[in-house]
Amino acid sequence: MTAPSPAPATVENTTRAPADEPLKVVPARHPWRWAATAVTLVLLAMAANALITNPAWEWHFVGQYLFYETVLRAVGVTLRLTVLGIVLGFLLGTVIALMRLSASPLLQAVAWGYVWLFRSVPLILQLLFWFNLALLYDRISFGIPFGPSFFDVGTMDLIGPMTAATLGLALHQAAYCAEIVRSGFLSVDQGQLEAAAALGIPRTRQIRRILLPQAMRTIIPTAGNEIIGLVKGTSVVYIMAIPELFYQVQVIYARNGRVIALLLVAAIWYLLLTTVLSTVQYYVERHYARGAVRVLPPTPLQRVRRLVGRVLAARRQRQAVRDQLAADLAVPR
Repeated sequence: MTAPSPAPATVENTTRAPADEPLKVVPARHPWRWAATAVTLVLLAMAANALITNPAWEWHFVGQYLFYETVLRAVGVTLRLTVLGIVLGFLLGTVIALMRLSASPLLQAVAWGYVWLFRSVPLILQLLFWFNLALLYDRISFGIPFGPSFFDVGTMDLIGPMTAATLGLALHQAAYCAEIVRSGFLSVDQGQLEAAAALGIPRTRQIRRILLPQAMRTIIPTAGNEIIGLVKGTSVVYIMAIPELFYQVQVIYARNGRVIALLLVAAIWYLLLTTVLSTVQYYVERHYARGAVRVLPPTPLQRVRRLVGRVLAARRQRQAVRDQLAADLAVPR
């Protein structure tokens, strides 16, 4: 018996494009992305129209009071409270962070207790406590601990409203700054410090050249948020009748009744201050990112320069084409 012959192989009749014909590239389509963009543009246009056309916003009064003398002085008070609060807060917070990281159980316990206490009590209560410290201690003595005092001063004379506000803000911020600094130190691999110690690098140089540059990459973003939060948090001191921005705005609209316009003035100044701080934070982060990435991303100013350069180059190219075409037409045939 003969075996059946295999069935003939079917040959698909496929048409192939010639080798010299370029392939057609079809870009990916994103209809939902375009739809979301259109909806966003419509919502932005509606919001802008509501802000511009509604006379209740009283933009002419906003422009009138934006650079008012008392408002500018209040902005200065806000900046002074912010600088004092964040500088003293980070100085004390760094000390507390080092205490948390020390090998002493007592220092660790004291630092933990400080962070626990000042993060648990609201800021407004801390400010009121320092503002009314004279109710607890009429006079403050200076001398040997548990020994004779050399001199004493009245609490009201020593701790005024501005000092009480600075103390409250600084001590409150120190609790948060301590955790920020501690997290930055813990983010650095311990093996790097051990290797530096094995190479005989001094401890101070280890901290300055190895620990801090790497820890700052973790510290700066959170610290920036904390500073921006403190700029807005200074408005809490209005309860102590300190003429900062929010308090001064309240005083003005209580006299003239332009509530919305004066609130917009405060909002614009807070926006300007936080924008400046965000810009500074961006460049500080970029500075400390030099050792982490090979190529730094371009800054907004560099992107603008690059865009302007491209536009000018395209314009010069078009002008060169026009000149060449005019020269060709001018040649007699």
